[in-house]
Amino acid sequence: MAIGAISLSAQAASSQEHADVNAANNPLTPKITLNFHDYYVPELTGLPGDRYANQFLLRGLVPSDLFGAPQLIRFTLPVATAPEFPTGYTTGLGDLTLMDIFLVPGKEISFGAGPLVVLPTATDDALGAGKWQAGAAGVVVAPQSWGLLGGLVTYQTSFAGESDRDDVSLATFQPIVNFNLSKGFYLRSSAIWNFDLESGNYSVPVGFGVGKVFQVNDKVTMNAFVEPQYTVFDHGRGNPEWQVFVGVNFQFALGK
Repeated sequence: MAIGAISLSAQAASSQEHADVNAANNPLTPKITLNFHDYYVPELTGLPGDRYANQFLLRGLVPSDLFGAPQLIRFTLPVATAPEFPTGYTTGLGDLTLMDIFLVPGKEISFGAGPLVVLPTATDDALGAGKWQAGAAGVVVAPQSWGLLGGLVTYQTSFAGESDRDDVSLATFQPIVNFNLSKGFYLRSSAIWNFDLESGNYSVPVGFGVGKVFQVNDKVTMNAFVEPQYTVFDHGRGNPEWQVFVGVNFQFALGK
């Protein structure tokens, strides 16, 4: 084989590898997805003692063409450990979040937007808001030759629930920046900024981590990562000073 042909073949293989890594990290990839995510927070600001918290998230994504419109239905169910006062901890289910993202695909930039609802499924007051909530989510993703740029914005507000619990008005923004390396490795930053519009509290963390995408077979992709996140700006009690975000994602190209 000629040197030029070998070079072109290597470039094509590298380009396909980057495309596969981008697809594994793109929240708008229309594949059945199962995510196992965990946030470990070793110290919470403004609380007496060395209080920690942990939140394991079971997430799923299902593509749908309901009513003839391409969309992604996503659920998030937390299993959380939170401090109780004056001492001790409680562990149990948190509030269930459901999103229905309608897709607007594009060659260079893709968009998604739709409603979200939060069901008060928490098994303890410390693990959820005790309120029914509704809102909206918007996603924009721009794959690059070197990686991925994107962002996820959500807003939710309470409309029913326990009358003795605080009302909810929460906005979040998640910037997504990935830089692809070789052999499926990539660098990542995806910390979620939280803005409690009811109390005025907020936290703005920044993350820097590493991940690797594995092609298990022609229908299953696995994506494993670890991303330490440090809070650079915050206001209020109970925010993480820093946290570790780890996860394993599986994408299933069923029926293809």
